[in-house]
Amino acid sequence: MDPSAATLLHSPLPKELIDEKGGMIFDKHVLQQLEHIPKEYHWPSSDLVETSQEELNEPLIDIGVMMNGDEVSIAKAAELVRDACMKHGFFQVINHGVDQNLITEAYEGTKHIFNLPLSMKMVARNVRGELEGYSGAHVEKFSSKLPWKETFTWRYHHDDESESQVVEYFKSALGEEFQHIGLVFERYCKAMKELCLMIMELLAISLGVDRLHYRNYFLDGEQTMRLNSYPPCKENHLTLGNGPHTDPISLTLLHQDHVGGLEAFLDNKWLPVRPRPDAFVINLGDTFVALSNGRYKSCMHRTRINKENERFSMTCFVNSRVDKIVRPPETLFGEDEPRKYPDYVWSDLENFTQLHHRVDAANLESFFQWIRSSKSSN
Repeated sequence: MDPSAATLLHSPLPKELIDEKGGMIFDKHVLQQLEHIPKEYHWPSSDLVETSQEELNEPLIDIGVMMNGDEVSIAKAAELVRDACMKHGFFQVINHGVDQNLITEAYEGTKHIFNLPLSMKMVARNVRGELEGYSGAHVEKFSSKLPWKETFTWRYHHDDESESQVVEYFKSALGEEFQHIGLVFERYCKAMKELCLMIMELLAISLGVDRLHYRNYFLDGEQTMRLNSYPPCKENHLTLGNGPHTDPISLTLLHQDHVGGLEAFLDNKWLPVRPRPDAFVINLGDTFVALSNGRYKSCMHRTRINKENERFSMTCFVNSRVDKIVRPPETLFGEDEPRKYPDYVWSDLENFTQLHHRVDAANLESFFQWIRSSKSSN
């Protein structure tokens, strides 16, 4: 059935999916029992274009060369990264140094959280304008084109020398009994910090700037860590886990399970990004595009839902310190290559996407337009 015609068939929201204030609730167990999914979860046919049979041909980078100091291999890896980032901004890294047992433990913790009773998850529910906490389909932010997913999000500060910042968040959000899972994700976040700093060094080499420039820039930054659950949906041809968008942040480090669903838009086609259990998917965000003076790209991507299997993934969004100015190194602009974007601070873009703009394929353009209109109205 054509998606536009199928939108005529949908279930109204049962009372179990409405809270005491009249807001929506994402309860996967109730939703999966409905004959048709509610219209709030329908996406327009333009966003539901069929997936290509091809796969994204992103390079598989041996990031381990950054640890063993093999300069010839580092130069080859940087060349592969440069080619990918000029084309679409996606690559995958192997030999990343993250213990596979830790990844397994992190997935066990992820599944435990999303398998909690809804009442327990709702205790940690986030509110509009805030990132941290549990969210079902982002109903606290949106009322239509709802993503078919659940998320649990927290922040990790790179310059916080405490060994318990994540543990304390888990205990405060979910309860004392989540100390162990908090410890697992404390270790996972620390591993993501080390991995992102290696990648930043490789990105600097690929751009021909001081190899420590981006590493130092993000040394006192932060991560937004997000766990994702995409429940199965029998009408998966009508909905999405994430709509088409680019990430407004600097860098995304993603580990996805075997189910698959991540797709990148390239050459007018939606291309699947193959899940690799031994690899992390890396994709550039809009802020790194600005930090590269537009030399590198942030590729539009989306997440498809599986009809039979639940998909889990763990996403690490890398950001600079909130008050740090986003500005490319001086060697990337000049008389022959002017600045592509004006200076801004990350916190302003983050607040814009949380309060004023639903992320899409034009985050930076919408952000700068919003700034100009705000100034003209004052």
